[in-house]
Amino acid sequence: MNVKRILVWGVVEGLAVLGLTQCLVACRERAEEPAPRIVNIINFVRQTEPRPVNISDEDLFLTTLRQVELLEKHRLRGTFLLQYDALLNPRYQELMRRALKEGSEVGGWWEITQPHVEAAGMTWRGAYPWDWHANVGFSTGYTPEEREKLVDVYMAEFKKIFGAYPTAVGSWFIDAHTLQYMADRYRIVASCNCRDQVGTDGYTLWGGYWNQAYYPSRKNAYMPAQTPQEQIGVPVFRMLGSDPINQYDSGLGLPAQGVETLEPAYTEGGGNPVWIDWFFDMLTDGPCLAFQYAQVGQENSFTWPRMRRGLEYQVAVADSLSRAGALTVQTLSESGRWFKERFAETPATCIVAMKDSKPAGRKTVWYDSRFYRANVVWEDSTLRFRDIHLFDERLPSAYLTQPGTSTQCLYTTLPLVDGFNWSSTTETAGLRLVEKMADGSWRPVPVGMPAAGETSPGELTVTTPILAGGSCRMVFDERAIRIRLTENAGKEYRFVLTTAPEKALPFTAIEPQCVRARIGDLDYRAQCTAGTVGEEEAANTFLLMPDADGSLTLDLSQR
Repeated sequence: MNVKRILVWGVVEGLAVLGLTQCLVACRERAEEPAPRIVNIINFVRQTEPRPVNISDEDLFLTTLRQVELLEKHRLRGTFLLQYDALLNPRYQELMRRALKEGSEVGGWWEITQPHVEAAGMTWRGAYPWDWHANVGFSTGYTPEEREKLVDVYMAEFKKIFGAYPTAVGSWFIDAHTLQYMADRYRIVASCNCRDQVGTDGYTLWGGYWNQAYYPSRKNAYMPAQTPQEQIGVPVFRMLGSDPINQYDSGLGLPAQGVETLEPAYTEGGGNPVWIDWFFDMLTDGPCLAFQYAQVGQENSFTWPRMRRGLEYQVAVADSLSRAGALTVQTLSESGRWFKERFAETPATCIVAMKDSKPAGRKTVWYDSRFYRANVVWEDSTLRFRDIHLFDERLPSAYLTQPGTSTQCLYTTLPLVDGFNWSSTTETAGLRLVEKMADGSWRPVPVGMPAAGETSPGELTVTTPILAGGSCRMVFDERAIRIRLTENAGKEYRFVLTTAPEKALPFTAIEPQCVRARIGDLDYRAQCTAGTVGEEEAANTFLLMPDADGSLTLDLSQR
């Protein structure tokens, strides 16, 4: 294991900053190219911002100018994604040509504006020149034919200005029809979308491939595809760098989540140098499967005074780590080309966070594959599956063939365990490891510090000691979760799903070897190929009981 200590000196807002970053390269030595740690610096550009009304167009331009200057200072290449009205602005055109000369790239930011709609020969329905509501400000609010017109108009204007079509287009969310059309006709190579969130700005994207990147389904751009023939050949990278431990539970039991991310405008996260050091340590340390990924940057709507301290510090850290070989800074298109060259299908990836950014001292592991995602959290000496969502390319989004009429947007996948939506302010949902006591009651099993590592390509093994003796060993591969509870005389273990009592759950049948569920018109299941499934009748949930040798296996690839 190589240990590198990187000393980062910088001056942020006149404050001398000493950032000490440890990079522990813990991927196994391989003959093949090691799994990279990739950072994209992506700033997205709006011409106008109606929220709040005291942000001027000049404020937005000056923010983008400072972002360009920051990359020039560190000689780093970034990605600038422009709304259509910003694309038309000669000042932004000149600024982007300056960025291009330094090696950055320019692409499209797919929020729909009034000039864009009118240039496509349609009537603008928004209340402002850019209206953030989903039914007017995003492609999901338009018919498939209208979406193609919007793409054609943007691409023609972009090529007229910059001499070629953009190869990267991002947005908080892009529908599958638009993304496929961009790929087929204009050969884009990369896209990006919003992190998982519930309710923020009226947009819910929940249950997806949690970080890194995936090939989306032809029917649902938020849903990873399982087969090459049903995938759009454009990798979608997840933006904004969520805190893998604390973002999930932020606002638990409430209609919308809080924000605990790498976004530099947020002082509790990406605006805090201590938090930034913690995040980059996690990015460059520890287990790594196919690759690690984070997006640095911010939309200009937050303005330079709000983001300056955090963004300057983040870019300085990324610069130092890049020079030390601990991570690679790429443009979004470069990452997309690398992904397409290396992976024919969505790879398995993980995030392992064994240090908490908060005093609670929690730990977590995320595992994603083309079939499912799973999240385990350790807190107060207990172990809980906080989240398991299945992916199914057969499930179309609500926006595939018709426009959304709601001002809000909803993208989801197939829940088996949903620790956010199935919780309340007083009861936290999850699939918990419990043991039977002498009086017949059940309690959470007291556990110790977990250890995680890659045991074969695409496979993550997590071993947790049980304080009374024995251990819980979990192996995640792209199709299944295999659990082995070692012998502990006189102990009876099981995993039990608990939820807040008033929550609507998707389960339709609990069978000895199967949990069946339904979302909309789609039936799905989790197959128990080792161990047994039981029903918690009072709660309409399920429990998992290991075989006599302590084995449990959930096959999450069968549909």
